[in-house]
Amino acid sequence: MLKDTLFKVTSLDHQKNVITATLEIDKNNEVFAGHFPGQPVLPGACMLQIIKEVFESTLTISVRIKKADYIKFPALIDPRNNNILQLTLSYKSDDTINFYVTADLTAQQKSCFKFKGSFVSKF
Repeated sequence: MLKDTLFKVTSLDHQKNVITATLEIDKNNEVFAGHFPGQPVLPGACMLQIIKEVFESTLTISVRIKKADYIKFPALIDPRNNNILQLTLSYKSDDTINFYVTADLTAQQKSCFKFKGSFVSKF
């Protein structure tokens, strides 16, 4: 949905239930015209969707968010200044359906979005 329009993955590594990726945000994407005019900020809903899409494409599964235990926005992402993001996502699963995820998006080594929750695979 947002991949290849709002963001693209420029590098990705997946080892032992940890995904690390470098993402490039399209600072000219139309979402920034409304969020917010003259002061663009990457919307929190987009950050959550980015995490979901990178998780899905890496594991080649389809998921939906089951529960968000913790969401925090320690810093804003202004794409004019910070359009290169680092994603670190770790996950575990006790079966083939439920995935427990912890993720952090950083810009210039500063945490901007933290998520802890669960996804459930869609069949």
